[in-house]
Amino acid sequence: MISLFPFIIFLYLTNPLESKRARPNVILFIADDLGYGDLSGYGHPTSNTPKIDKIISKSMWFTNYYAASPICSPSRASIITGEYPSRSGIYPGVFFPNSTGGLDPKKKTLMKELRERFGYKSALIGKWHLGVGESGQYLPTVSKNFDSYYGIPYAHDMCPCNECFPKMGCLSKCHDKFVACPLFENDVIKEQPADLTTLTQRYTNKAKEFLKSNIDNPFFLTYAFHQPHHPQFAGSKFTNSSFRGGIGDALNEMDDAVGQILDSLKELGLRSKTLILFTSDNGPSLQRQERGGCAGLFRCGKGTTYEGGVRVPFFMHWGGFV
Repeated sequence: MISLFPFIIFLYLTNPLESKRARPNVILFIADDLGYGDLSGYGHPTSNTPKIDKIISKSMWFTNYYAASPICSPSRASIITGEYPSRSGIYPGVFFPNSTGGLDPKKKTLMKELRERFGYKSALIGKWHLGVGESGQYLPTVSKNFDSYYGIPYAHDMCPCNECFPKMGCLSKCHDKFVACPLFENDVIKEQPADLTTLTQRYTNKAKEFLKSNIDNPFFLTYAFHQPHHPQFAGSKFTNSSFRGGIGDALNEMDDAVGQILDSLKELGLRSKTLILFTSDNGPSLQRQERGGCAGLFRCGKGTTYEGGVRVPFFMHWGGFV
């Protein structure tokens, strides 16, 4: 069995009819714990995500799209393998800093297939959360899933409490035995702890560098935000910029990042050649109350198999085609 999302992409890109014209570049945006009702384009009354909303207005909009799992690691494995969690082997929980397992490097993934069959260059910028391993063998580039990687290997809240909650301290489960969250470039730790307040803009800068270096190559860029996962760390430009507190600030920064990437595509003459996709790994973390997101009209959220846990935003756009 395969999940719908990667199947649609792979079916389209491998269609023999597409050989008559250049296959598109692909940018996949993955939000973290974004609820069905969090974006202003999906009806939230006080969110302000104009850049994303503009794309939604031009997109094929899936209003009944479901993530493969209500939690992170299994859902992300399904996105890149096309397999349900029970088949990908990433089930039922998530990976922690002290986990020794990870996504099997022998697994066929969408990115591997596109590289091997059509020469696509691939990059993951942002959150991985499919394992590190005792020797780093599960990292995105070591496992040959991506040509390049810049990001954090798991959820940014899996760190000592004084880093995750500097103002509030421990709220629930204490992670004091965990190491500080690292920032990787390929298989090398570049910063530890990662400065979460500047991370989104650095991700965006790296993404724009990747686009510039692949103007003449077909590419698949996965931009996996750590936002709006709790706790939120928006950059100084976006602090107190919303009516929703920290989560609204994080959404504003994520929206700005999407806008920067789209502007860069236009400047490079790649906009009409690029398929844009946007989704979330699972529903909102409602136990965090106003800091955890909104599932809209749906019941419950992350960690549950009720509608709010798995029904998430998904839209795709390719000018003139989709």
